[in-house]
Amino acid sequence: MSEQMSEKNSDYGILVAVDGSAESEAAIRWAAGEAVLRGQHMTLLHVVEPVIVTWPAAPLQASITEWQEENARHVVERAEKTAFASVPEGKPPTVHTLVRYAPVTEELIEASKSATTVVVGSRGLGAVGRAVLGSVSTAMLYRSHCPVAVVHADDARPSDRGLPVLLGIDGSPASEKATAFAFDEASRRGVDLIALHAWSDVGVFPILGMDWHAYEDEGHAILGERLAGWQEQYPDVKVHRRIVCDQPARWLIEESEEAQLVVLGSRGRGGFASMLLGSVSAKVARGAKAPVLVMRD
Repeated sequence: MSEQMSEKNSDYGILVAVDGSAESEAAIRWAAGEAVLRGQHMTLLHVVEPVIVTWPAAPLQASITEWQEENARHVVERAEKTAFASVPEGKPPTVHTLVRYAPVTEELIEASKSATTVVVGSRGLGAVGRAVLGSVSTAMLYRSHCPVAVVHADDARPSDRGLPVLLGIDGSPASEKATAFAFDEASRRGVDLIALHAWSDVGVFPILGMDWHAYEDEGHAILGERLAGWQEQYPDVKVHRRIVCDQPARWLIEESEEAQLVVLGSRGRGGFASMLLGSVSAKVARGAKAPVLVMRD
């Protein structure tokens, strides 16, 4: 079922930023599968950035060209076809389409207030053929009002491969939300969950005299405490624990090669209280070999 969304309808469900790029197509495919998995509708949003025109002795003017309007129709039509072709026959999600004329990043941030999840490609093409979606995806990671999924062009792997969900966990509030989401995703997909914890954000190991076993024991204690309640709530999910000493981004990217989804908090604290994990989520979103979903605080 496909519908053109009314401007008054602000329930976007799973919101996908579409622009016709290969990354955008992958984002649509992933979002369509997620919509079916969760029984949600999805909105395909194409944002056209007005062209700024200057005339002698006249103020700056923003205008939309005829080419942009025609291209927007083409992008949305192709996006709809991709969405419906990405799910099992007989199980299509409800798909809304929407074209907006505004600065891309600000429009997506505002729209995220009314979405359950925003899905973006890791990079893509802007309204005039420039590679700009990399900056958009980065902005959404830091400023979105809802969870953000970042999908690369080669990330659309079939979920029936049985690959696990990978969770980066550090005990922060955002990490707690990520844990809840990861368990739910693993349960819905019928796969295992890998929970990875790093006690430090930086490469400080080994240092002479450092007792790694003490930190390892502490890491297992943190994981045990953070996972216990969720394992009781989701007894069908088999959990594998990973404890690493440092550089969580590197380990998460490495583990993502054998995962179908990576789930992280937007920021948190590593082994050192002053180290924020915002940089970790951004690094993993750029380098992971699977879609990355970042929970917001």
